[in-house]
Formats: sequence, structure tokens, C-alpha cells
Amino acid sequence: MKRIISYSVNLVLLFSLVLGLGGCVTTRIPIASSSPWIEVELVTQANPLDISFVDENHGFLVGTNRLILETNDGGKNWSERRLDLPSDENFRLISIDFSGDEGWLAGQPGLVMHTSNAGKTWTRLSLGTNLPGDPYLITTLGIDSAELATTAGAIYRTSNAGSSWEGRVSDASGGIRDLKRGSDGGYVSVSSLGNFFATLKPDQEAWEPHQRASSKRVQSIGYQPNGDLWMLSRGAEIRFNDQSEDIESWQKPIIPILNGYNYLDMAWDPIGKIWTAGGNGTLLVSSDGGNKWEIDPVGDSQPSNLIRVLFDDSFDEGKAKGFVLGERGTLLRWVG
Repeated sequence: MKRIISYSVNLVLLFSLVLGLGGCVTTRIPIASSSPWIEVELVTQANPLDISFVDENHGFLVGTNRLILETNDGGKNWSERRLDLPSDENFRLISIDFSGDEGWLAGQPGLVMHTSNAGKTWTRLSLGTNLPGDPYLITTLGIDSAELATTAGAIYRTSNAGSSWEGRVSDASGGIRDLKRGSDGGYVSVSSLGNFFATLKPDQEAWEPHQRASSKRVQSIGYQPNGDLWMLSRGAEIRFNDQSEDIESWQKPIIPILNGYNYLDMAWDPIGKIWTAGGNGTLLVSSDGGNKWEIDPVGDSQPSNLIRVLFDDSFDEGKAKGFVLGERGTLLRWVG
């Protein structure tokens, strides 16, 4: 009799444990009834890393394994381009930026290229041997002018088409895993280990370190449309800063869904919806500032990690661009 009772008690405990664990590891949110994204077929297994447009139709996509593609129909179709680079070097083309016909491209290891004719021809520039870190982010400032940030947090500016570069910061911040440039010319970065983040205001000459919002290591960080920060941390945590005067003041974490994958990037589309992307086809959307979330059905069908979300609304009304970039040639195009 005691054995039967003990066996029954163990069954109850086991059933309760299973229910408890199930509640800890999964959170279901609804799947949206429709999607503003369509899949674009790319004939490549390389990872797209960045996209920039010359005008509403003409643009370029760059990525790993020397990947550079060109579109003339707003991103619906892409064709392969080739750059005059040594065949024995396997470059990772990580950043591209255009302002009209003026364009700049940055890659690793040690690659910066410039075009003044909308990408018809590119000139490779010499960066010397003392550059701290590798090129990470390049921004076009004007004719023959650009700003380059590296994986060591060093920032340089040129106004003569890359013939010479002037350092903007007195000391590099150390290794970084993510870095964004704000519309005001400031920067925010995440340390290589994700254990802190740092900011650089437009008038500062040195990075200012800040504590992360929790014990969870930071995956990515960036700017909200109003200039405040957002943060993605391990454990699928989303946080927003809502006090511009206190950069270390963060809202409570938002965890829309726990599926074992971290969120990797976040962006706002031109109509104000928030998009966050991550591992194994994770693509979530919020229409109310992050309170409620839905799973995007097109993103959910992708057998790939989605690593970046970007929007460009600098064109005429109704001509905004949006893309989700994923591994192994995955590309989604926003159709509004």
C-alpha cells in the first residue's frame, strides 16, 4: 500500500514539474494574420550584412565572402557585381553608405573603397598599418567626406576622398560587438563581451562607459526614433530607455517569446511599428510601442537566423525601403 501511495505521489510531482518547466521555457504570442514582408531570392549562400540606395531604385547589397549585389528596381531583383580586389583575399564587406552618387564601402580585413559615380567604379584606399581594429561602420558625410568607425571603437574622418584621415576620439574604447551611429553624429557601442555599453556624444573626444541594464550580457543596442536607446540582451530581453537625461535608466525587460534564441536587431518602420529579429526565423512586430507583440508569418517560415533589420525613409513619400537580412542568402523586402 505504501509503495502505491509513494508511486502516486511521485507521478503527481513529476506532472507538476513538467507543467512548471513548460511554463518557464515557452511563451506563445499570436501569429499575425498578414505580413508586410516578401522573400527575395538571392543566388548566394553568403550572409547579407548591409544595404544602401543611391536613389529609390538603384542600390547595393554587401556581405560575407566578397558579396556585392546591385539592384535597379528598388530591391526586387539583385545581380552580382565584382570589385577589383585580390583574388586570394576573402573580404567580409560589412558596411556601405550612399548619399546620392557619393558612396563608401568598408570591409574586413582593412578595406575601404570610395565611389563618386553611384558605384560605376570604385577606388580602394590605403589605411596604413596602424589602424586600431578593422573597419566596422562607414557613413557618407558629403562630397569626398566620410566617417569610419572600427572594431576597436576608433573613429576617423576624411574630407579629401580618403587621402588623409583625422582621428575623432582620443582613445579607442576596446573591442566591440555592435556599434550604431545616431542622426546627430553620436555613437553607441557594445563591448565585445557584452558586459557594458558605451556612448560618444558629438562633442566628446572619449567614449563614456555605462553599466548594462541587468546581469544578462548585451547582444545589441541602438537608437529609438526619438533618440533614446534600446537594448537587446541574452535571454531574449528587450529594454527601452525613456529618460534621455539618464542613459542608465531602463524600463523593465520585455520578453515577448522564449524559444531558445536571442534577439539580434531591432528597428522602427516608417509607420511606427517596432520590428525585432533573431535566431531561427524569429521576427516579431509591435504596433503599440512594445507592449504587445505578434509573430510575423513570413519571418517565421525562414530556416535562417535573421541578423539585421533596416529601413530607409529618406526618399519621397511612399518610397521608403525596408529589409530583413539573414544568414545563407536570406533577404526579406518590406512592401508596407
